[in-house]
Amino acid sequence: MDFQYNKIDHVQLAAPKGGEEKAKEFYIKKLGFTELEKPPLLKKNGGAWFRAGDVHIHIGIEDPFRPATKAHPAIQVHQLESLIKHLTDQGIEVITDDRLPGASRFYVNDPFGNRIEFLEWISSEQG
Repeated sequence: MDFQYNKIDHVQLAAPKGGEEKAKEFYIKKLGFTELEKPPLLKKNGGAWFRAGDVHIHIGIEDPFRPATKAHPAIQVHQLESLIKHLTDQGIEVITDDRLPGASRFYVNDPFGNRIEFLEWISSEQG
């Protein structure tokens, strides 16, 4: 093949109609992302875009809404234990999972029930 994949540009998760403020509360105030301005032609669709470093999450409005409870983004983190403390201090439930060899990881649910994985590789056994 004459092409190559470089990286994932963004991940889109869904929220119910009117969920923008809840999304901002969670992704900005709880997770520490910043909001990105949506292009004018896309603003009319609702939703919100967020960024932390090279990680981009777009929240799209879906009606009827159904959360992604199995499918999920996985965000690689440096100092995972610090993030766990940060989230638990804010009352966010952290669901640990030790089934991936070579990684420390956990899941959280956003306010809409979408699952998000956070992981830190602790050995060279990366999948």
